[in-house]
Amino acid sequence: MYINLLMSTSKYFAQESHQNKVEIDLVDNFLRLENDLISQLNGLSYGPDVEFIYNPIQYAYNLHKAFLKKFLVTHKKVLFLGINPGPWGMCQTGIPFGEVNIVKSYLKVDGEVLPPDNCHPQRPVNGLNCTRSEVSGKRLWNLFITLSKGDPYIFFKYCFIHNYFPLALMNKNAKNITPSDLKSIYQKKVQDICDKSLNDVITLLGIDIIVAIGNYAEKRSNEVIKKYKLNKIKVIKIPHPSPRSVGTTEKWESDTLNQLNSFDIIKLLK
Repeated sequence: MYINLLMSTSKYFAQESHQNKVEIDLVDNFLRLENDLISQLNGLSYGPDVEFIYNPIQYAYNLHKAFLKKFLVTHKKVLFLGINPGPWGMCQTGIPFGEVNIVKSYLKVDGEVLPPDNCHPQRPVNGLNCTRSEVSGKRLWNLFITLSKGDPYIFFKYCFIHNYFPLALMNKNAKNITPSDLKSIYQKKVQDICDKSLNDVITLLGIDIIVAIGNYAEKRSNEVIKKYKLNKIKVIKIPHPSPRSVGTTEKWESDTLNQLNSFDIIKLLK
């Protein structure tokens, strides 16, 4: 009996040790992929219209890493994919669609956020002290909050959220410039780098379904699947939560829920 108990205990600790190693490796490898991506993107030119570049993964690194360590603890089934950081969301928190109040009250993640080296006066970075709310992030996360009954661990059990392009680009008037806004000569270089990184993220996390948030994310997801022969992965699109995409929150929610229901993703969020 003693020997059996000893063997059982050893097996338990071996499994626990393996699980801890998986968690550590996931975060470390994910950060490595992000750092490689940013290193390559930093070497690019984005055209004369781009005068300000924010890299929230760098200046909000402590908060970003705390988010990963808290919620990237297992492989995932579903990847919600956005395009790039918004000025009052990820630019403040380092978390995709990371509306400040959501980060503080729902995700409950904290960390230091430093100002960017070159900051547009109309787009200040105040981290969790920011008083502006990003509508896109608030809409998206409020839906997740409702579905998960206020428990973020329910959402993150099977799902994760990520941006295709990790930088925020702005012109002299503080207008957001997305990768799709770039001229083709610059856009092609961005896509070559970001497509490869998205493939690596999909592979690392073990993703089965990509929920593309908007048209551009859908297009890039399908291109990556075709380019890297990820034929078993399914791509669905939900409307982007920006007010410019769908005017009312109620319509955006109903359209999004219809899509998530159609592909049986709702059950993974509850």
